[in-house]
Amino acid sequence: MDGRRAIVTGGAAGLGRAIADRLAAAGAKVTIVDLAEALERADGRYPGHALDLSGEDARIGMARIADGLGGLDILVANAGVVPPWRGLREIDGAEWRHVMAVNTWGVAAAIGGCADALARSEHASVVAMASINGYRAHPAQTLYTASKHAVIGIVRSAALDLGPSGIRVNAVAPGPIATDALIARIAARHETGGPTLDEALAALDAETALGRMATEGDVARVAHFLASDASVGMTGCVLPVEAGLV
Repeated sequence: MDGRRAIVTGGAAGLGRAIADRLAAAGAKVTIVDLAEALERADGRYPGHALDLSGEDARIGMARIADGLGGLDILVANAGVVPPWRGLREIDGAEWRHVMAVNTWGVAAAIGGCADALARSEHASVVAMASINGYRAHPAQTLYTASKHAVIGIVRSAALDLGPSGIRVNAVAPGPIATDALIARIAARHETGGPTLDEALAALDAETALGRMATEGDVARVAHFLASDASVGMTGCVLPVEAGLV
């Protein structure tokens, strides 16, 4: 990937940061796009652009960032939010609209905004962040499940839309990953009577064929594969990374 230009949305921390590090280690020139406050907490290793992908001008903003790089080869549309566990009797309209704006509009706007720049590349690849919740469901996660089902629809449609321009569009679908965000949600649940962190993580490990949860590094390696020429014959695909959930 020497010299290839990559944008990773939500790249300041978590899975986005792991993917940025993996692409950079392979030689890519990585730029991250994230909220201003997230960029302020980052270490400045990569050039960063502040952009709220839930905003109406997100597509225009992404186009400007891509054009400012003088070209683009890889887009990782990773930015997303995971709402609290909440049953249908407790759904909140404002929360619903915000999560959908980030998780669905943000992905579509990022891809659409970068499409012209990617079309000028001989190695154009988009990797979107889906989830196992894009093809299965869990109780009290209707909003997140709906948003990730939509991401998979966006990916499959975008693959058909952009294929004639030589742009491949695929997705990674992680299972539970012990990110800071997941740990915080488990801790919050424990305060209302849920299992302890150790108990919850052990239960998640036990649900997999490998006896362990997938890691940020596992997800980053698959994103690297989809961004690279090793997957040049693939588009419209969704690859699960969940250590064999059973």
